[in-house]
Amino acid sequence: MPSRSPTLFDLTGRTALITGSVRGIGFAFARGLAQAGARVILNGRNKAALDEAVGKLSGEGLSVLGLQFDVADEAAITGAFKRLDDQNIPVDILINNAGIQFRKPMVDLALADWERVLNTNLTAAFLVGREAARRMLPRGQGGKVINICSLTSEMARNTVAPYTAAKGGLKMLTRSMAVEWGPHNVQTNGIGPGYIATEMNRALIDDPKFDAWVKASNPAQRWGQPEELVGAAIFLSSAASNYVNGQIIYVDGGWLAVL
Repeated sequence: MPSRSPTLFDLTGRTALITGSVRGIGFAFARGLAQAGARVILNGRNKAALDEAVGKLSGEGLSVLGLQFDVADEAAITGAFKRLDDQNIPVDILINNAGIQFRKPMVDLALADWERVLNTNLTAAFLVGREAARRMLPRGQGGKVINICSLTSEMARNTVAPYTAAKGGLKMLTRSMAVEWGPHNVQTNGIGPGYIATEMNRALIDDPKFDAWVKASNPAQRWGQPEELVGAAIFLSSAASNYVNGQIIYVDGGWLAVL
């Protein structure tokens, strides 16, 4: 029986850009991919927070650098990729992780808040993905795009209509990217986190009723941790997933298996 290749999940020699990676899930992705051998570009809007995150991972001996830009600003995105071009830094792996949440009943929802959530959670993935692909495709060396979807890519909850619409759209954007870029050996897939214990969910974690509902409804009977998403990210970033395209891996403790 042939032995398993030790390099199947090795990201040595690859460069990964992870949006929204100064904390939470994005920071866990950055650490995990860097530990797997990748050079990781962290991203955030706040320079102080970005520098702190880069310094922390650099202090662990990991190969990281920072790239400050707003994922909801097209000019800032194109400028950021131009800076990478000028430094001859090719992006082989893109993780579209940046996202925001806004909770309000639809009848009370202002158009500006709807657009803000859609722009950050959906349009940004198109814009950053487009710039990455414009460089990946002509290089002819393939690449990986990973969009961070959600349980709301499949189902809805009240008071989060713009988030649900954005994440549902992101699932289909993932498939569109897979169809268009797959012939160029660029695989695009998604990760759908379940309820993960992050600062973004702090209000829910601190709500005793919601916390109890999460634990009672989820087969794992607990919140997930950001680090528990890293394995899926490494898989989808590596040669192990070269024939996986247009798929969403739900890391949800079994949530979607429950009726």
